[in-house]
Amino acid sequence: MTLLAPDTWPRTQPDRAPSQRSEVRAVIAPATGQHLGDVALATAEDAQRAGASASLAQRDWAARPPAERAAVLRRAGDLWTQHAAEIESWIVREAGSIPPKAALEVSIAAAECYEAAALPTHPAGDVLPSSEQRWSFARRRPAGVVSVIAPFNFPLILSIRSVAPALALGNAVLLKPDPRTAVSGGVALARVFQEAGLPDGVLQLLVGGVDVGEAVVTAPEVRIVSFTGSTAAGRRVGELGARHLKRTHLELGGNNALIVLPGADLALAASAGAFGSYMHQGQICMTTGRHLVHESLKEDYVAALAEKAAHLPVGDPASQQVALGPLIDEGQRSRVHAIVQDSVAAGARIAAGGTYEGLFYAPTVLDDVQGHHRAWAEEIFGPVAPVRSFATIDEAVALASESEYGLSLGVLGDVGLAMEVADAVPSGIVHINEQTVSDEANAPFGGVRASGTGSRFGGAAANIEAFTETQWLTVRPSIAPYPF
Repeated sequence: MTLLAPDTWPRTQPDRAPSQRSEVRAVIAPATGQHLGDVALATAEDAQRAGASASLAQRDWAARPPAERAAVLRRAGDLWTQHAAEIESWIVREAGSIPPKAALEVSIAAAECYEAAALPTHPAGDVLPSSEQRWSFARRRPAGVVSVIAPFNFPLILSIRSVAPALALGNAVLLKPDPRTAVSGGVALARVFQEAGLPDGVLQLLVGGVDVGEAVVTAPEVRIVSFTGSTAAGRRVGELGARHLKRTHLELGGNNALIVLPGADLALAASAGAFGSYMHQGQICMTTGRHLVHESLKEDYVAALAEKAAHLPVGDPASQQVALGPLIDEGQRSRVHAIVQDSVAAGARIAAGGTYEGLFYAPTVLDDVQGHHRAWAEEIFGPVAPVRSFATIDEAVALASESEYGLSLGVLGDVGLAMEVADAVPSGIVHINEQTVSDEANAPFGGVRASGTGSRFGGAAANIEAFTETQWLTVRPSIAPYPF
């Protein structure tokens, strides 16, 4: 069975009159410009209607036995594995991903569903002590309708990590993927859960722009919004959610530091740094955006990193064996190049790269970077490795902490020193003797400061907290007497 054939994609939106034709958006491969198909676009009105119908479907879904909900999630996990080759092919073409990255997305999607399958039978509350003659409970209940807004860079993972636990806990979901990756981040999930036996209306796909994004936040039935994307967009989602009294979980940008301590193995450090900065063309919130290298190693580190950058092949990942594919679109390519050029004009030195052809940006190393340079101060979201030296551990901590972001931190070298750094730098994630990019379905994930509202994804505790409401319930053996 072909899971994602274009004739299975949604052509009209839920509850739209048959006489109304949906506008469509072309699905384009960024590496080649190839037209892969067309996906129907939703409107704000579609999103409002979807919220109402999802609310109706959610009541029945939440009432299903826990074992039934768990079985749907397990079948979904199996389907990701069974259709891995087809889904990976879409991620490669639509998102510009190299095959290993696409395979990682599909394997994590399966793991997310298997982890979520345990949630329906997870203990759902606590027995509370009470001074009254009654039983007192705090129990977890489904929130109702959850909106999930996901970005283009890891379209499958960054959708499924919210969709799977929200469904498992008895919620309905409105899913708005980035229109640039509507198949990998949207259609694939809708088809997998359809084949897994999820009842109609419980998961609704809404591909659209900013107006649709606002509508899935403001729809009256929506109680929780799970957003992954830029800090600027996340601030707007948070403001809109607060105005409408919606709980918002925001996983936002990062400008993550990799600290190379004195005495670190230079070859291993440069390899880790290259992976951290160049994996998926640097289009990852956890990308290594700042390389802080002890002054005794900095010159050799820059040379080793530049050597790696110069020999990493760049091209179409669907037809060539490459290390880097294309950036997602011209707007992103132009922004990356502007940051590099502005930083060079301000005094940074290009040690490797700094050029592009079409959407293919060469892996770039910038040396002599200072704090006021754009390449140091901003999240680049491209394959650029800015390097700066430090003299003391206190200086390294200060430089790593000066960013407004606080998502992921990597520290390479002596574990004792690394533990001191880990305790001193504000960060939602810390990896000692690893670079900054990592994810597992059962691990809490999230950032502090401008990187978001903390760990709201991953693991039973975070997911239950994220996608349920707490209800206080009391029980007496008979009607209580009152003095009125």
